[in-house]
Amino acid sequence: IVEEEAKSLPMELSEKGGVENNGFVQNEAFDDKETDTSSQEEMPKPCAVDVNPVAEEDTVLKPYAGMPKEVLLKFSSQARYRITREILFWLIIAGAAALVCATIAIIALSPKCLDWWQAGPIYQIYPRSFKDSNMDGNGDLKGIQEKLDHITYLNIKTIWITSFFKSPLKDLGYGAEDFYDVDPIFGSMSDFDNLIAAIHDRGLKVIMDLIPNHTSDKHRWFQLSRNRTGKYTDYYIWQDCMEAAGSVIPPNNWVSVFGNSSWQFDDVRKQCYFHQFGKEQPDLNFRNLDVQQEIQDIIKFWLNKGIDGFSFSTVKFLLEATHLRDEPQVNKSQNGETITAYSQLYHDYTTTQVGMHDIIRSFRQTMNEFSREPGRYRFMGSGDDEKEDIEATMMYYGTTFIQETDFPFNFNLMNMKNLSGNSIFEAVDSWMKNMPVGKWPNWAVGSPNAARISSRLGKEYVNVMNMLILTLPGTPVTYYGEEIGMENIVSENVSEEHVNSDPVVVTFPEKSPMQWDGEVNAGFTEGNSSWLPVNSNYESVNVEIQSAWSNSTLNLYRELTQLRNNELPINRGWMCYIWNDSNVFVYVRELDGLDRTFMMVLNFGQESTIDLTAIVPNLPSQAVIRLSTNFSNAGKAVSTKLIKTEMGEGLVLEYKTAKPVHTMEAFQGKCFVAEKACYSMALNLLYMNC
Repeated sequence: IVEEEAKSLPMELSEKGGVENNGFVQNEAFDDKETDTSSQEEMPKPCAVDVNPVAEEDTVLKPYAGMPKEVLLKFSSQARYRITREILFWLIIAGAAALVCATIAIIALSPKCLDWWQAGPIYQIYPRSFKDSNMDGNGDLKGIQEKLDHITYLNIKTIWITSFFKSPLKDLGYGAEDFYDVDPIFGSMSDFDNLIAAIHDRGLKVIMDLIPNHTSDKHRWFQLSRNRTGKYTDYYIWQDCMEAAGSVIPPNNWVSVFGNSSWQFDDVRKQCYFHQFGKEQPDLNFRNLDVQQEIQDIIKFWLNKGIDGFSFSTVKFLLEATHLRDEPQVNKSQNGETITAYSQLYHDYTTTQVGMHDIIRSFRQTMNEFSREPGRYRFMGSGDDEKEDIEATMMYYGTTFIQETDFPFNFNLMNMKNLSGNSIFEAVDSWMKNMPVGKWPNWAVGSPNAARISSRLGKEYVNVMNMLILTLPGTPVTYYGEEIGMENIVSENVSEEHVNSDPVVVTFPEKSPMQWDGEVNAGFTEGNSSWLPVNSNYESVNVEIQSAWSNSTLNLYRELTQLRNNELPINRGWMCYIWNDSNVFVYVRELDGLDRTFMMVLNFGQESTIDLTAIVPNLPSQAVIRLSTNFSNAGKAVSTKLIKTEMGEGLVLEYKTAKPVHTMEAFQGKCFVAEKACYSMALNLLYMNC
């Protein structure tokens, strides 16, 4: 019976057109030739089955999702799949290699990115006059934190806070009683930490003043030194003094910056100590290595606190000649006993002595130790005004091989004796032609020690001076209040300095409290009074009212900072002098590879008309006013053959040209670039070799 059933099975399958199932998934069939022979040997010999050819063709095995490894391997070895894999593999390798090569090429050809201290303006704050948070009439660190939104509104990224060390506040607090603490008038160290955190949270940077030359006579070091205590005995410069007829005769004729002898007798030590400034500010002895180490430790302390940089002031006074010879008189016929003013001597032995720059470079090395973290470069500036000696100023940049400061602060625009297009040109050119190759310029028109623009030059020149520093190459420095055109006040504070037993009247006209709004005390304090009176014009000159007025000094300042941040030619391009006379100063900003050029026509005199086509070959016949000190002119087209400006008016003209000024032979020697870069319109990137 079994044999008969087995014989009848092939006939039944043939009639049904069936196929043999060898254990694979239902409905899967494949050619007998591709079947694993080893597995066939282990299986019983299959029965013969008649298969319909059409059905066999329909059931040929094809790739499908989720196929097991055994089936996948059968297809992967086929030529059409193997060759495709190899092509894709080598394409990926070639693409990766090309990407690496392109990245290396871009890095090699790309110019150095502008650092944070180069990319935008620096805003200088005198903290006692910025904002009072506790109603005591004195500005403080919390007040600065409250007004950080104003800084960001101005498109400014760096804040410079002047000295806030614990101090008797002689000479604006520049004689520190404790370098490691905040003066209580400005708040506490906790307030400082909170301010630093708030500044960094907004993506801003902060630098601070450090005056290493001297301390207050209240400083612990001085108290120990006057008592000859241990290593502190020689922390200051002490000399024996001669006594005659009950008066002290100093060791030489050296005179302090504030006038009269630089030597002050100390009743405790019975010697004279040396002071370049006030008698309450004894000079440290920087020939003592322990003193140098003390200053290094102070630098490290504040860098660890999160400070992004320092401005070192009065560094030219760090060393004095050890021979103590009298300094030469300016007027040799003058009786030496009548010399009391600083200007009556040549200060050959008390400033810029050999070794002074070595000390500054040691400060730089300490700063560099804290600059290794990416994005945390620590800025270093110097604030010594060499006035007429531009070469001495440039030495603070360092040399090609030895770095010193990132830049010495530039006071040329504040030292001008008169205002004109020519004097502005001379102030700018003096810096640019003397600046070492590859260094970065900077410009300032206000400081805690200079009269405000509106009072020094006139209200009509505030806007054009702001336009000047914000369109010149380099870093502009703005003293608080100049963005709204604040003026000096008339105020007198009597100090304890004395000349011939008479008190010296010291005025702080440029340090009046910041004018925030039209409320009482200009919004500076909610207290009954402020440490200095607010200017009487605060109701019309303040931040609140100018924010709402489109043609205000504040909004022009903001538009200029936006232009600077957004336009590459102004941010880092060439500057070429075009024209200057008694009324106007004209220059262009342009970038290689970019056909867009900006021309500044700034009036520092009287009404003027100029034909620019007669000066610049191939100049387009028309230009568009991108910005103007008169906002109503912005966007207008003007003829370059007839550019008219009123007194104190400034124009930023924009035009397109295929022939940049810096490539023209007629302007060779009149063009400067600090961080050279070229623009590729095709790739939309900057590169160096052009």
